[in-house]
Amino acid sequence: MNNRFAIYTGAFACILGLLLFSGCRTTTRDISPDETIHYDEDYDFSDKRAIVSALAESITARPPLGGTDERPVVISYGIANRTTEHISTGGIMDDIRQKIIAAGKARFVNERQREHIEEELRYQYGGNVSPQTRIAMARQVGAEYMLTGTLRSIEKQQPDQVRFKRRTLKYYSLTLELTGIESGLIEWTDSVEIVREAAKPFIGW
Repeated sequence: MNNRFAIYTGAFACILGLLLFSGCRTTTRDISPDETIHYDEDYDFSDKRAIVSALAESITARPPLGGTDERPVVISYGIANRTTEHISTGGIMDDIRQKIIAAGKARFVNERQREHIEEELRYQYGGNVSPQTRIAMARQVGAEYMLTGTLRSIEKQQPDQVRFKRRTLKYYSLTLELTGIESGLIEWTDSVEIVREAAKPFIGW
């Protein structure tokens, strides 16, 4: 009887060990960038894709960029993050700018590389580059418009009551503006809103 109990106990321990081992292993899978996945109510890459798609479509379809063959020069000064989360708003602006350029609706000043451009110009005029091949000074193109934005969020939770799950509501809003530099007027603006609800158990893994 004791031997049989020991055998059963050993077998159970082995099975339990295998289950724990298989549960602790890391698994991976490839996910399509177009697939919508939300693990919780927080901002994620699916939200970024939706925001970029909606705003890029709006700015390229409406004046002053839409409806014309001209490609005005734009400079982007980023998206201000007014949320309490660490969100890479620079990635949002980069993707929107990429779509605008791909649509042939505008040209962008590369403001991030200005120091490198100045460094290269100093080198070319430092005596090491022949006058025939060095770039002419004071030929850079001035921007006509400035592209800026603001990302905001609001979070609401259900009040404490007797329940198995607590619901959390997360709201995100990103507003983008295109401002004429000469006039100071907002020539185009649009916003995208994302609202998501999550139900979290009070007890769980």
